[in-house]
Amino acid sequence: MQEELKQVEAIYQLIIEFFVQYSFQIVGAVLIFIIGFMLAGRVAKGIFNLCQRKGIDITLSKFIASVCRIILVSIITIIALSKMGISVAPLIAAVGALSLGAGLAVQGLLSNYSAGLNIILTRPFVVGDTITVQGVTGVVKEVFLAYTLLVDE
Repeated sequence: MQEELKQVEAIYQLIIEFFVQYSFQIVGAVLIFIIGFMLAGRVAKGIFNLCQRKGIDITLSKFIASVCRIILVSIITIIALSKMGISVAPLIAAVGALSLGAGLAVQGLLSNYSAGLNIILTRPFVVGDTITVQGVTGVVKEVFLAYTLLVDE
């Protein structure tokens, strides 16, 4: 019984030491992530509004805003992880290797996304146009990377 109490006390001391040593780093990383996430949302919204004021197509505006948000959230996550003391270099290398493997595995799917990106950038049709695709006629409601949404009239 005495030995079990010593083990519990040792675990308790280990937990106390951990929180005393790393609590400010954890709190700082969480604050960086929360503030950065909110800031990324506002920046994306600002970029979308700027694109709309400049008369850029709504689909391209949404695409640019979402890409900027994803990039900012990725950077903020790396900063927060490094603030916690986690080495991000091996993490970035692992993400790169996984991305290469995943890219090779889903080549067909990626070709659909690249076709969607081509539609967004070249704009052969925009939201509100009436188009016919394989005998189906509809009004373009929204253009996404993976698909284009048509509405029957």
